[in-house]
Order: sequence, then structure tokens, then C-alpha cells
Amino acid sequence: MVQVYVSSVIDATADNVWARIRDFNALPQWHPLIADSRIENSEPSDRIGCIRHFHTRDGTMIREKLLALSDYDYSVTYSILESGMGVSNYVATIKLTPVTDGGRCFAEWSAEFDCDEARERELVHSIGEGVFQVGLNALKGRPVR
Repeated sequence: MVQVYVSSVIDATADNVWARIRDFNALPQWHPLIADSRIENSEPSDRIGCIRHFHTRDGTMIREKLLALSDYDYSVTYSILESGMGVSNYVATIKLTPVTDGGRCFAEWSAEFDCDEARERELVHSIGEGVFQVGLNALKGRPVR
């Protein structure tokens, strides 16, 4: 099983950042690589088991299932059901932890998945830096590189 982990300190409270990321259908509103998103079957976007169907700006389609959502822990866990990334058994979590010094929060985005061993390094980099860090930078208000 391959693991990816990215973390950042965001100069905003956990409540404020959580308000942006809690909605499982809100990726296009905060992640610069996501073009559109919809929840299948018109289910609520915070219902465990709902499926989001979205496209990246390059046209790639991805379907993900909401596995857990905790307002208490500021965390959301999801799995990839369908993508062209070449991963299986993919489960990821975004978690926020309040930093009481200065009204900031510590953000963690991690994933575990299986993939072809020859693609492991490439996928760890593209997911970690190209997706997770880009998303956390957007939450920090930093431009995408």
C-alpha cells in the first residue's frame, strides 16, 4: 500500500477553513484544478455514501464516495471509485486541527492506495504535490505554481 501525506499551517481558524471544505460537492469553489462537480442522485453532499462526480480542468472525470465526515474532528474521508489515475483501494482524508496560537489551523491531507509499482513514485508526487499541496495552497490564498 502506497501512502501520501501533505501538511500545512493555514492562517485562518479551523472553523473558517472547515466552512470551505466541509461540503463534499464544493471542490470547484476552493480547489483550482477542479472544473465542476455534482453529487449523483441529488443526494445531500454531507450524506455518508454520497458520490461526487467531477472533472478536472484538463477534462479528467473522477468519481469519489464520501466515507466519513466529522464536524467535531474537522475531517472528511473519501474513496476513489473511478478515475484514470491507475490507483485502486484509494482512501484519502483531509483533517484540520486548530492551532490556538494566532487563530490558525494545521491541515493534513493523506491517502493510501495500491498501484503498479513502476508508477508509485510518479503517483506519490503527482497526488501529493500536484493535487494535495495545490489544494492546501489555495486554502492559504497562495497562487498555484
